[in-house]
Amino acid sequence: MTQRNFTLVTEFILLGLVDTLELEIILFMLFFLIYTLTVWGNVGMILLIRADSRLHTPMYFFLANLSFVDFCYSSTITPKMLVDLLSEEKTISFAGCFLQMYFFIALATTECLLFGLMAYDRYVAICNPLLYPLVMSRTVCLKMAAGAFTAGLLNSMVNTSYVSSLPFCSSNVIHHFFCDGPPLFKLSCSDISLNESLTFTFAGVNIVGTLLVILTSYIYILSFIFRMHSGEGRHKAFSTCASHLTAIILFYSTAIYTYLRPSSSYSLNQDKVASVFYTVVIPMLNPLIYSLRNKEVKKALCNVITRKGIPSFL
Repeated sequence: MTQRNFTLVTEFILLGLVDTLELEIILFMLFFLIYTLTVWGNVGMILLIRADSRLHTPMYFFLANLSFVDFCYSSTITPKMLVDLLSEEKTISFAGCFLQMYFFIALATTECLLFGLMAYDRYVAICNPLLYPLVMSRTVCLKMAAGAFTAGLLNSMVNTSYVSSLPFCSSNVIHHFFCDGPPLFKLSCSDISLNESLTFTFAGVNIVGTLLVILTSYIYILSFIFRMHSGEGRHKAFSTCASHLTAIILFYSTAIYTYLRPSSSYSLNQDKVASVFYTVVIPMLNPLIYSLRNKEVKKALCNVITRKGIPSFL
């Protein structure tokens, strides 16, 4: 039997996005601006929904949860990336790497499930408005949200535990800007087919499963909208769903590209670009999409800005 020499890895080196100082400074300023907007946008959305009683509905309850996930999601990746852009030693401890991976997977899974719940909420609100208060009661919404977070944590626990148990060879250099499954697989000197299958299966079930819920919900919604006789009613229903569909298309297109294609076609450089989009850019865009395309949010924001008791909701 051939014996392999394994090195006990205590830390990893993240190569990051670029390798020139000038580009690192430019990217630092860009991503710092994006992260600042992400924090203000998502925290502001949560506070706005809390401040305005007219937004205390199931749709905005799930939107507040989405904003919380986006804030945590971005904060899991971006601060470390910003530090690395200005550091010569771009290291992360073994425990820190898999802790980052754990929260990344958990929050990404939860975001997918929240998108599915938001689509179901719109289906009930538009197609069954009389049953809406009963079907989407506060208790039901709380259970749905708790289920989404629990499923995310459990999914991440399984994936992270399998990857962290892999034996890593002499190289500890991760060709990425954060700890993710595919780049870590390349450092292992054991058979990773089970891990790749597990990642593909869990990602597939999560992404495809929630997409089916979303597509089914919107097929029923569109069918109902086209049967409406009122032009104003159709416009209101379309405007309600437009922001949700925009956010879904942005998130799922990059997620499918990254995780639901054969491992033989992985390109680390292309994956880095896609990863920047769904870990850094999309968490910033979501609150902008839901505020700029939503009359109720814009009206609530104007009311909060113009009234005297602005600090009361802080």
